[in-house]
Amino acid sequence: MENVEFRVLLTGGAPWGFTLKGGREHGEPLIITKIEEGSKAAAVDKLLAGDEIVSINDVSLSGFRQEAICLVKGSHKILKLVVKR
Repeated sequence: MENVEFRVLLTGGAPWGFTLKGGREHGEPLIITKIEEGSKAAAVDKLLAGDEIVSINDVSLSGFRQEAICLVKGSHKILKLVVKR
């Protein structure tokens, strides 16, 4: 399957309802491993476990998990993601 990038907009503030694994420090892409049922991430109906996060709030990621976590935690009302499937 070819890689498709798309934008996802989550609103309303944390908790957003998804879990990340991987990252450059582990030699892996940043992958969403879990979407919590009933969460904001589940409500947008676009995010799936296995999607790779490319950017957060218009910041292109260097691939480090800690960087992604900081950007997510710094999102108060809106979380903009670009993911690749």
